Amino acid sequence: MPRNENVFFSAKANANADADAKTPAAEPGPGPTAPGGGGLAAWRRRAVSRLAHRAWRWAHEIAAVTAERPGPLRFGRIGPGTRLAHPQGTVFGEHWIHLGDYCIIGEQVTLTVGLMPPEAAPAGHPPPDYGPGPVLRLGDGVVLGRDSHVVALAPITIGDKVYCGPNVYLTSINHSYDDVTRPVGEQWPRTAPVEIGAGSWLGANCVILPGAKLGRNVVVAAGSVVRGEIPDHAVVAGAPARVVRRWDAGTGAWQPPLRTPAPGVPLAEAPGETDGQLRPEADEFQQPA
Repeated sequence: MPRNENVFFSAKANANADADAKTPAAEPGPGPTAPGGGGLAAWRRRAVSRLAHRAWRWAHEIAAVTAERPGPLRFGRIGPGTRLAHPQGTVFGEHWIHLGDYCIIGEQVTLTVGLMPPEAAPAGHPPPDYGPGPVLRLGDGVVLGRDSHVVALAPITIGDKVYCGPNVYLTSINHSYDDVTRPVGEQWPRTAPVEIGAGSWLGANCVILPGAKLGRNVVVAAGSVVRGEIPDHAVVAGAPARVVRRWDAGTGAWQPPLRTPAPGVPLAEAPGETDGQLRPEADEFQQPA
């Protein structure tokens, strides 16, 4: 499992640097370079490039947030194995944010409770207090793709093993526009709790609006805008999103049927186990929870 979402780009940079290292140096020639001519200058550029990439990878590693290395953040809870990749996005109100075990939070992910950081409260006003319990709660094994936003004022609950693509936006706050004499941005927002059922998948660039309640193993298509209640084992798409496919427990099949067969699950046989022993586990894995 990658330790952060820059592993691909780091590997690519290493490959490019190795390719540069194997390129024959240019013939030295006259010029304002140090002794050795252009060959020495090219070697220095490659060395500096490699050093910069190594330093950047080191910074990503050391500045990632974990339970053992929380940095300046003081979450209400951050479970073992959970990691927030560097650089982090905007994070405030973390006292009311609980992160489960073994979560993966991508780069530049925003996690906030409230409308502003508590320390930004106007002079003469007490900092906001959202109660003793968590307002934003992530279950175990949650994945938030890079550039995603989770913005809470009313409670947001994300179940275990919910996977989110990049740039997903979940919010329990929405602008109100009741007063036509005032700018929309200056009117107090509406709020409603949000629940995402365990095992769901939220595609890239989708938006989950206040009051949404998604069941278990729900698939949200990329770019969808979701509000209201979605049943278990459903696929939704569109803006506003609507159910386009559901699991029929009576027939034991998806309706409408899937266009392609379910992929096989590659399993390596453990010593003493046969494919026949492993297959029931694979079949169970492919069935809805």
